[in-house]
Amino acid sequence: MNHNISRTTAAGAKARVCAGPFGTAKAMPHPTATLLFLNMIMVLGLSGCSSDRQPATAVPETVRNVSVLAVQRADVPDVLEAVGTIRAAQTSQLASQMMGNIVEIRVHEGDRIQRGQVLAVIDDAQPRAAVDRATAAENAAAQELTASESALALAESTLKRYQNLYEKKSVSPQEFDEVKARYQGALAQRDMTRAGQAQVKAALAQAHTALGYTRILAPFDGVVTEKKADPGTLASPGLPIFTVEDLKRYRLEATVNENDLRYVRMGEPVPVLVDALDSTEQKGKVVQIVPTADPGSRSFLVKIEMPSDSRLRSGLFGRAQFSRGRRPSLLVPQTAVVERGQLQAVYVLDPNKIANLRYVTLGKTSGSEVEVLAGLQEGERLVAKPGDLDLNGKRIEAQ
Repeated sequence: MNHNISRTTAAGAKARVCAGPFGTAKAMPHPTATLLFLNMIMVLGLSGCSSDRQPATAVPETVRNVSVLAVQRADVPDVLEAVGTIRAAQTSQLASQMMGNIVEIRVHEGDRIQRGQVLAVIDDAQPRAAVDRATAAENAAAQELTASESALALAESTLKRYQNLYEKKSVSPQEFDEVKARYQGALAQRDMTRAGQAQVKAALAQAHTALGYTRILAPFDGVVTEKKADPGTLASPGLPIFTVEDLKRYRLEATVNENDLRYVRMGEPVPVLVDALDSTEQKGKVVQIVPTADPGSRSFLVKIEMPSDSRLRSGLFGRAQFSRGRRPSLLVPQTAVVERGQLQAVYVLDPNKIANLRYVTLGKTSGSEVEVLAGLQEGERLVAKPGDLDLNGKRIEAQ
């Protein structure tokens, strides 16, 4: 069966049609009727007639009164950032200087302490007994000194009388020599008694010192950061019981690579950022550069004195910023950056003013601007303040 029919229209042209749902097309007696019939078949069987369709071109939406800027290159400060840890300028581990059982702990972690405050007590039975013995020995030495001084006084007065008699030749030389010898013996006895008394006093002072070792005292005003013993523990010399820190002075201990050490100078003021303090810039000062490098990391330890701040604590993370001059960089306003999860992007305009979302790599901030490390080129135009608007693929009309 032939499904294709050719007919000559009034204009003399042939029209080729496909069979429609009505079966084979029949010849129409009049040209006008034929044209109407063919049009109806073409509408009903369009899918079988031709596959050539021209899609309509979408017109992008236009957004007006949008602030647009061109990316410009500018000189920014070149900063060397050295990371480190906040530590107390004065830290002490307190240990006992004698062996004995701890009978009392008077402070715990976080307690504020004052210089000379008793922090722990060690059993003092033996040191106190030693003090009592030394005290008794001192009393005995004092009595011996009194007796020796009395004997010396008697020997001295006797010597003077015999001296007068000897000059008058009333006594023999031998008698005078005997009296003189007794005086010299009394003098030596007195001096020996004084030396013995000095030794006893030294022993008494030592006993008092040992008794004082039974009290663990705070060396300065500060705070207890660690307690390592409890009552009943046997304290021994060198075994830490507490760790205390001075709250008045803190330092940032940062590491600097050997190649960058030339940018660090003693006494130089240095901006320091502490993340726990909302990255508020604080003015520090370089107070020490450890002259020996770490052989593993090839870096030097730099200590930076921090200003007084009650919020500072040991162990906080800090960043010191040392100046290395200036360098060229691309800067864009922070308002131009949009967040997409963990990524940052900007709306860049193409030559047709169509906004395209482009992801970029950002660096450090400088006031209200942020450095762009990758993703943009100088001279490109972008939306300055997109806010929460979705401008991707839309035509932008600048203000």
